[in-house]
Amino acid sequence: MAEAPRKIVIVGAGAMGCLLAARLALGGAQVTVVDVDAARLATIAREGITLCDDTGTHHARVAAARAADVSGPADVVILMTKGMHSAAAIQSVAHLANGQCLALTLQNGLGNVEAIATVFAPDRILWGVTDFPADLDGPAQVSSHGAGHIWLGGADPVADVHALGVAILLDRNGLNAVVDPQVRVAVWEKVAFNAALNALATITGKPVGGLDCTEGRRIALAVVEETMATAQAHGVPIDRPRLLAKIEHALAHHRGHKPSMLQDRLAGRATEIESINGAIVALADQAGVPVPVTRTLADLVRMGEPRRE
Repeated sequence: MAEAPRKIVIVGAGAMGCLLAARLALGGAQVTVVDVDAARLATIAREGITLCDDTGTHHARVAAARAADVSGPADVVILMTKGMHSAAAIQSVAHLANGQCLALTLQNGLGNVEAIATVFAPDRILWGVTDFPADLDGPAQVSSHGAGHIWLGGADPVADVHALGVAILLDRNGLNAVVDPQVRVAVWEKVAFNAALNALATITGKPVGGLDCTEGRRIALAVVEETMATAQAHGVPIDRPRLLAKIEHALAHHRGHKPSMLQDRLAGRATEIESINGAIVALADQAGVPVPVTRTLADLVRMGEPRRE
C-alpha cells in the first residue's frame, strides 16, 4: 500500500487508543473508536477526545461505536486493547476483514498477532511497538508528555509491503513512525522493558521514577537478562545496550508515569501480566531457560488480581 490509508477503526479506548485516535483525527483521518464501555463511547461521541501534550490542548472529533455498529469498509483496524482481551476484541470486528483491510497491533506483550490471525490473513497483519507515554485523565481526555516513536512492520514477511503506507499515516500525524525491518526484535525489547518496569511498579505501587533506586534497578536488570536469554533461545537477538538505554530514558524522563498495569491494579481491574511476564515465563519453560525473577514478579502480580470465581 503506497498511499496512506484514511479510514481507521481503533479497537480499545484506553489511553493509547485515545492518543492515536486524537492524533489521527486532528490530521484529517476518518477515525472510529470501538470499545465495550458504553458510557465512555457516549462521552467520546458527544465531546470528542481532548489531547493534552507538550504543544498544548487539542480537541479532536472522532466517531465512537460498539463493534457491531461499525460498518465497513475500513482501511486499517488498530487493536489497542489489553492483551487478555485481544481474542474477543478482534472477533468483534471480524466483519471488517474483507481481504483489503489491514490489522495493526501496537499492544504490549506477546500473543496479540496470534489472536489477530484467527480473523485476518497473514498478508494483512502488521505489528509494532510504541514508547509514547499516555495517561487517561477522564473518559475522553488523554495526556501525553515527552517524545515517543512507533516502529512497525509485517507480522509475516508477505505483509511488509503494506507497512510503509501505515507508517506514513502515523508519521504525518506527529506519531514519529518508521518501518522497522527488525520489528520482531523491537517487540521483544518492548516486552523486556515492560516486564522489567511494569510488574515492579504494580507490585510496589510506585510510578516509574520510584523504581530508580538500587533495589529497583537490580530487579529490573535481572528481568532484562532473563528475557534476553529467553529471546535468544527463540532466535531473537535483543540489543542489550539499546534496551538498557530505553530503561534509563524512562527512569530519567517518565518519572511520574504510571504504567497501564499499575493503573489497572489501582482501579481494581485485571492486568495484562499473562501477556508480558507470564508470556516470557511460558516461552522460557519451553526452551528450558531459568527465569526465577521474572516468574516471581508474575506470581506477585497474580496474587493481587481480582478473584476469579
